[in-house]
Amino acid sequence: QVQLVESGGGMVQPGGSLRLSCVASGFTFSSATMSWFRQAPGKEREWVGTTTRPGGTTNYADSVKGRFTISRSSAKSTLYLQMNSLKPEDTAVYYCKVWLGSLDYWGQGTQVTVSS
Repeated sequence: QVQLVESGGGMVQPGGSLRLSCVASGFTFSSATMSWFRQAPGKEREWVGTTTRPGGTTNYADSVKGRFTISRSSAKSTLYLQMNSLKPEDTAVYYCKVWLGSLDYWGQGTQVTVSS
């Protein structure tokens, strides 16, 4: 079955960096459109960015553009989110998502906390 497992979260000071990973299984990762979302306490889930199949396009929310980079490794069936220049407002649980047919599949999320 489809499975997405995020990791790499943690606590970091403002201005710091983290790299999140999302290991995928149960579908053809190399051709799938993958996305990152986040949800801060008391707020709705927010789109962070989406990447289409390798060689395709990657788009970002304005709030992270220029600071976050999405990449992928088809060999490892892994999606990455490199986060630089982190701000306290980036604190959230981060989720990866894949849309297959008519269904969305989500990982369990990984917590990112930006605090001094």
